Amino acid sequence: MSFFTSSLFAKAKRHFRHETRFFTYGGSIHALAISNDGQALACGGTEGIKLWDIKSRKELTCSTHHHESRGTISCAVWITTRQGMAATLCYGTGLGYIVFLRRSHIDMQFQETCARRLGSGFELTCMVWDSTSFEGNTRIALQAVFSVRLDNTVPKSIAFADNGCVYVFGLYDGNFIKLRGDDGAVLKEYSCQSVIGHAAVNQKRGVFVVDNATNGFTLYRLEGDEEPVRTFVTAVPNVSVPKQVAFGAEGRLVIGGSDHGSVYVFERKSGKVFETLHHSNTGLVQTIAVGVRFKWWDGY
Repeated sequence: MSFFTSSLFAKAKRHFRHETRFFTYGGSIHALAISNDGQALACGGTEGIKLWDIKSRKELTCSTHHHESRGTISCAVWITTRQGMAATLCYGTGLGYIVFLRRSHIDMQFQETCARRLGSGFELTCMVWDSTSFEGNTRIALQAVFSVRLDNTVPKSIAFADNGCVYVFGLYDGNFIKLRGDDGAVLKEYSCQSVIGHAAVNQKRGVFVVDNATNGFTLYRLEGDEEPVRTFVTAVPNVSVPKQVAFGAEGRLVIGGSDHGSVYVFERKSGKVFETLHHSNTGLVQTIAVGVRFKWWDGY
């Protein structure tokens, strides 16, 4: 994995600097997540979960060792609360498990605090955390709010709206779906006219961006017409695979992977390439994570 830092306001030709590489186990990586305080990196895939301290570059001790029975890790998200709860990671697996790891105040190790298999055990393709719904209890107790079946839609990305609604993005049908947050009723649905390899939402700017799996990443408005605002064009892909995309610099940048070893950084307003980051000469960069607080970027 390549690790970059940014200095967006420095007067320099290159705004991102390659810091280091983290060398993981064998196998593929499907999930990367940087904690909101910028201190920890989580990496998950076919060989389970690993965590690092970003500043020291040292691997953190983790108590969970069940990846053989729970399946490949497919998604991960850090939980943040208003109550200062210890750093907590939540991840999902290919066999339908949702697992929580929390850092102990005693030995500073990440320990498994909760694990449950959801539904019929199908893959958890995406997850998101809404900190505004947290009531302050540090004990994790899962409680279903609603369950909804979306015919012909395989959710690839999901996000909470500021008004309590839920946005869902379909992989194969390319649908953008807006659900009511209390019962899951469909309020709005339309097709983005492409598959959606991944999607990211920026509430402040009122937009979302999707990997269109053809020529780059396409920007849409959350409200208003259903036409694309612009497409951030990359080199023509050799293979059509999902590539993660994210907003950076408070929504001013759009960052996405590729199938040829590069990470593209675009200016959101103009659509121009801001910078191209080199991860490798060839190969897929499907999984990325963007740190909010300290402007870290990581990719695999």
